[in-house]
Amino acid sequence: MNFNPIDRDKWKSQEIFTHYLNQGTTFSMTAEIEISSLYRKIKQQEYKLYPALLFLMTCVVNSNTAFRTGYNSAGELGYWDKLDPLYTIADSVSESFSAIWTAGTKDFQAFHDSYLSDVENYKDSGRLFPRTPIPEHTFSVSMIPWTSFTGFNLNISSNGNYLLPIITAGKFTTIGDSIYLPLSLQVHHAVCDGYHAGWFMNEVQAMADRADEWIGGGR
Repeated sequence: MNFNPIDRDKWKSQEIFTHYLNQGTTFSMTAEIEISSLYRKIKQQEYKLYPALLFLMTCVVNSNTAFRTGYNSAGELGYWDKLDPLYTIADSVSESFSAIWTAGTKDFQAFHDSYLSDVENYKDSGRLFPRTPIPEHTFSVSMIPWTSFTGFNLNISSNGNYLLPIITAGKFTTIGDSIYLPLSLQVHHAVCDGYHAGWFMNEVQAMADRADEWIGGGR
C-alpha cells in the first residue's frame, strides 16, 4: 500500500501537530448511531451486522486523510492511500479474543465474503494475532457486544506517536422502532480535532441511513 510522506516544513498543520504531539494529547468521542435502516437491510439480505459495520467504518476512515495519517515503520510521518480494518473476534480456546485483518474493498458483498473466510480460517486459534504479518496500513476496531455504553476511553501509554484512529462499538439497544449503536472514536489530537471527530460520526450516520445504496440486492 502506498505511503505518502509529509514535508513538515511545508505542512499547514505543522504548528498544531507539533504542539499536541509534544503534549501527547488524545481524546475520544462517543455517539449513538441509529442503525435501524442498516440492521433491517442486512437481516433482509441475510448478511451479518459486524462485517457491515466494519465495511461502513472503513469507508468513512478512508474518506478523510486525517484518519489515515501516521508513522510508517521507518519513522516517517505521512498518510496511507488506504487503511484496512484490524478487528477483534471471539476466541473460545483462550476464552478471550483474537485480532485479525481483512483487506478492504469498495464492494460490500466481496468484503462480507472475505470477512467470513478470514474468520473461519483464524477463529479459535488461541493467539492474539493469528494472521501475520499485520500490514502497517491497518486501523483498530473492537466490538463489545455484551453491553452498551455512553462513553469509552482507551489509552496507549507506551506509544505516544500512535496517530491512527481506534474505534469501539458496543451492544445496540432498541427504543421503539429505532435501533441505536454506541460508537466510540479514539484519536490523537495531533492529527484530528473536534471537527474531524464530529465529521466521522456524521458520515457514519449518513452511510448507515443509506444502507440500501451500498448493500445492494443481496446474493
